[in-house]
Amino acid sequence: MAGSATSSAPTSARASAHHGQGNYQFALIALTSLFFMWGFITCLNDILVPHLKSVFQLNYTQAMLIQLCFFGAYFIVSLPAGALVKRITYKWGIVVGLAIAAVGCALFIPAASYRVYALFLGALFVLATGITILQVAANPYVTVLGPPDTAASRLNLTQAFNSLGTTIAPYFGAMLILSAATVAAANATPEQLDAIRLAEAGAVKFPYLLLAAAFLVLAAVFAALKLPEVEDEETIEPMRGGGSAWQYRHLVLGAVGIFLYVGAEVSVGSFLVNFLSQPDIAHLSEADAAHYVSYFWGGAMIGRFVGSAIMRHIDDGKALAFNAAAVIILLVVTVLTTGHVAMWSVLAIGLFNSIMFPTIFSLALHGLGKYTSQGSGILCLAIVGGAILPVIQGGLADTIGIHLAFLMPIICYVYIAFYGLKGHKPA
Repeated sequence: MAGSATSSAPTSARASAHHGQGNYQFALIALTSLFFMWGFITCLNDILVPHLKSVFQLNYTQAMLIQLCFFGAYFIVSLPAGALVKRITYKWGIVVGLAIAAVGCALFIPAASYRVYALFLGALFVLATGITILQVAANPYVTVLGPPDTAASRLNLTQAFNSLGTTIAPYFGAMLILSAATVAAANATPEQLDAIRLAEAGAVKFPYLLLAAAFLVLAAVFAALKLPEVEDEETIEPMRGGGSAWQYRHLVLGAVGIFLYVGAEVSVGSFLVNFLSQPDIAHLSEADAAHYVSYFWGGAMIGRFVGSAIMRHIDDGKALAFNAAAVIILLVVTVLTTGHVAMWSVLAIGLFNSIMFPTIFSLALHGLGKYTSQGSGILCLAIVGGAILPVIQGGLADTIGIHLAFLMPIICYVYIAFYGLKGHKPA
């Protein structure tokens, strides 16, 4: 990454260099498993949206409550999570986050048994609480585990494994969840329809039981691991005086960028299955459409692996603005066309989304010093965009149609282009 942006990591990394790069490499390898898991679990929501929409006969706005509850947890939990991580260290914050995520996954079993939509939403909120704590702990931890001038590159690399999880999740969801979808017979009795819906709701039990077990295993592994300690951020001076991270204009503008980026990404991803199922787009079944969602997230994975290498030599802000402009063009093509042109243009968005989150995150934390953990909490707070904007797009889909609803994310990417060109520069 370019020098001005990658110095966003606290200078504690320099002070801790004597701990040895070997220790850092082992810790980073362990952390990639976390990025994989929360990418996997977050993308699985894109499968839950059409599945629960069918099970509970929801409209698009009601179905987007799934994303509202999941990403709403970021807004409620991020700042308390930042205080918790500061008190118990990065390592134990990760362990607590994994344990809470396991509980959230386990709650899907009673939710499916009773077939109550509100219970599903509650389980998603608990699951997202654990993921939020993981985000608050792991993202800044990655930036301090190594040289500051490659912090953003490291974050891009670990985020690439996050995208690996999002690439695999649609196949997993299509095989174990959407494959249970049943076309109800036209002459089925109310009792038969109820039995069909109950069976479809129960399709989530086994996948989420597996995920609960995986989170518990990871919690045990991280509890046993001896991770390198980093210097207390309270001893690191920011690039200028003051009493709060909120005083930094580029952090506040970065938080807006995170809000809009996550909201736009989740909005696009949440509607892919339903969009590709439209007769004038690809006319696919939901299970088949879910397989194509992997192309969207697979593009993000490829982009992050490539970005982690080449962005060491390219200005971060310019790269961010270029990618945002490319997504704007793809969204315009998606809205103005139909058939396979619209299908592949919307799937290609994932490739250009790739570097956006870690790059905005890194640019926004530049020079915060001892306010880095507070800044990380603020940025994770802004992930609530994934709760709000999909509901807005759901309302648009219900009123003007799912095709034209893709106009909304264009506004988000225009702002991201501005942040890449000018907004990220410290005042």
